[in-house]
Amino acid sequence: MKSFTTLYLHFMRNRGSRRNLRVLTQFVLLLLGMILVYSVIFHYLMAWEGHRYSWITGIYWTLTVMSTLGFGDITFHTDVGRIFSMIVLMSGTLFMLILLPFTFIQFFYAPWIQAQEAARAPRQLPANTEGHVIVTNYGPVDAALIKKLTQFKYPYVILVSEVAEALRLHDLDLKVVVGELDDPETYRLLRTEKAALVASVGSDVSNTNVAFTARGVSDNVPIVATATDAASVDILQLAGCTQVLQLAEMMGQSLARRVIGRDAQTHVIGQFGDLLIAEASAARTPLVGRTLRDIRLRDHVNITVSGVWERGRYQNAGPDTLITENTVLVLAGTRSQLDEYDSLFCIYHANDVPIVILGLGRVGAATARALDQQAVAYRIVEKKVKLKHDDRLIVGDAADLEVLKKAGIMETSAVVITTHDDALNVYLTLYCRRLRSDIQIVSRATLERNVLTLHRAGADFVISEASMGANAIFNLLRRSDVLLLAEGLDVFKVPVPPSLAGKTLTEGAVRQRTGCSVMAIQGNDGLQVNPDPNTKLPADAEMFVIGSEESQQRFLDLHFDR
Repeated sequence: MKSFTTLYLHFMRNRGSRRNLRVLTQFVLLLLGMILVYSVIFHYLMAWEGHRYSWITGIYWTLTVMSTLGFGDITFHTDVGRIFSMIVLMSGTLFMLILLPFTFIQFFYAPWIQAQEAARAPRQLPANTEGHVIVTNYGPVDAALIKKLTQFKYPYVILVSEVAEALRLHDLDLKVVVGELDDPETYRLLRTEKAALVASVGSDVSNTNVAFTARGVSDNVPIVATATDAASVDILQLAGCTQVLQLAEMMGQSLARRVIGRDAQTHVIGQFGDLLIAEASAARTPLVGRTLRDIRLRDHVNITVSGVWERGRYQNAGPDTLITENTVLVLAGTRSQLDEYDSLFCIYHANDVPIVILGLGRVGAATARALDQQAVAYRIVEKKVKLKHDDRLIVGDAADLEVLKKAGIMETSAVVITTHDDALNVYLTLYCRRLRSDIQIVSRATLERNVLTLHRAGADFVISEASMGANAIFNLLRRSDVLLLAEGLDVFKVPVPPSLAGKTLTEGAVRQRTGCSVMAIQGNDGLQVNPDPNTKLPADAEMFVIGSEESQQRFLDLHFDR
């Protein structure tokens, strides 16, 4: 009954629905009037022919003739009666069999169905809603963000302006609310003053409008938005944004950090305070062909290999892990520990050949700037050039072998593919891998679903813009700390769960039960990097854990009641 009442109120709230209902009522009254008039005429014509019937029989005859049923139990025997029967039959055919169904569907049934569908997309949240994330768009970044919010049990709602789009998202089992992005009342109905975050990943103009409108409703809610143009950052901040993310710049920096094939030293790819997460290539070093047990790296530099990459595939490291020419070590340590590692391996395979960047869009330019900051030489291949001449710029098609040779593809240690077209990135990855089986290939992916395809094509590392943007937004939430290392691999910080408090890492069997590895422990005694397996976990400490998305989920499901 409550559902019917809500549906009825929603139906009657619409002005068009009320107008349609009036039209339908007028038509029904006209039809009833015709039935009444025909019944009276029937009564008198039958009396004129010498037959007497009740008034109920007159209505019965009128309905059977108008509906073309024509039972034949009551008939006229004069021409006047038969002419009257034909008039009733033709008018009944027009009104009851054509106009009535059309009018009912057009002015009642269809609007009622629309109201029923609209009722599935609410226009407000319950008054007691709090701690939720308001997402004002639904694109690749938003989809990845919602996936992350769902994994960590954060409530969210997607704000859309079109009912049809809201229904589509609702059918995908997503939480949606219908409302205008530039209407302050919308944000009041979304309980913005109690929200944990407002995220807007649209155009710069749309993001500015959202930020300004939401800020007018709440002075305290954190608002994060993306900016395509650098000039929009200040405007978005003036509009009320707490944080403005330039995804192209972030993507370029991330891609540049993955370029590690030029030497054997550590390259920091993430940081949690004093804890640094780095990667180091093992190619052409004494590590190749040996297991971690044989290397005994912890004895030499007090550092532990948390995991290894093998051509884009990550796996936890164990004593029996074999190091190959393609292995990239994932290390965790302090700055001094990483420096100690570098002092041992800095002499191996130094390579000054410029890195090759394919594509000079926003991401390609950001990658070049990031490499410049690292004092790494590079060359860029771009087909369409709008910038002034630069010796590092090679004009031509990246699919042309001569152009790639001119850029140094046969000598370089790494190539970075930065175009916004995932299909083209797959094509270029296949091509570069065919030309050089030993080269490091780092690629950008716009959509998450193309990450595995790029890995199969031969990419060593793939960073998806959707995952990177989602992680950056997610990290702005209170009580959350997740660092994206690569697609599908994160380091996350959590308090020591009660089920592990007081136990050693060996007793807790975190790696065996979840697939995650504990990289460090932050407690009252400070940061303990690469803890010994016999270290007991304090109840009031925090753990830094590395694992894939599936491993993370197993860890959270096993040790936290969420």
